[in-house]
Amino acid sequence: MTDFASQVESLRPQLLRFARVQTRNEAWAEDAVSETLLVAMEKPQAFGGGSKLKTWLIGILKHKLIDQLRRNMREVSTADPDERIDLEALCFTSDGHFRDAPEDWGDPEAALGERQFFQALEACVEQLPNRLGRVFLMREWMELESGEICKQIGITPTNLSVMLHRARLRLRQCLQTNWFDQPKY
Repeated sequence: MTDFASQVESLRPQLLRFARVQTRNEAWAEDAVSETLLVAMEKPQAFGGGSKLKTWLIGILKHKLIDQLRRNMREVSTADPDERIDLEALCFTSDGHFRDAPEDWGDPEAALGERQFFQALEACVEQLPNRLGRVFLMREWMELESGEICKQIGITPTNLSVMLHRARLRLRQCLQTNWFDQPKY
């Protein structure tokens, strides 16, 4: 296995977590991640190194998830809505410290703060109720237009605004508790 291929494969669990949160369906998440990895492996030269490999793969995955959601728009997930991935156990050790060390040592404090912040944000998004988490990810991470989200979810623009407002309030509260009020070391 080439170095590029092993780096891509090592990011599979993170891509899968992202896809599971968005689709709330194990099979759809697996399909989207597999398609993403296939694109990356077929055309490694497309990764120019202008960004981190993970960022490039997430960009591809976003498009694959949009395609997946459009294909399966009328299907219903049978997953238990209360079933949650224990993201906290994946991100934190038993003593509460983050598992991953920062990669970029150019400015250690900034790099560590940014990485841990996004891990805390991801953990907070995981705690949102299913529908709130889904519309938040569709709007803010996948950058879908409001009309597209309303069409896919089957809600009105007013309902979407209320859901996004509630999601942002919960995220703010979660981040306040788990990031801003915590020591950063």
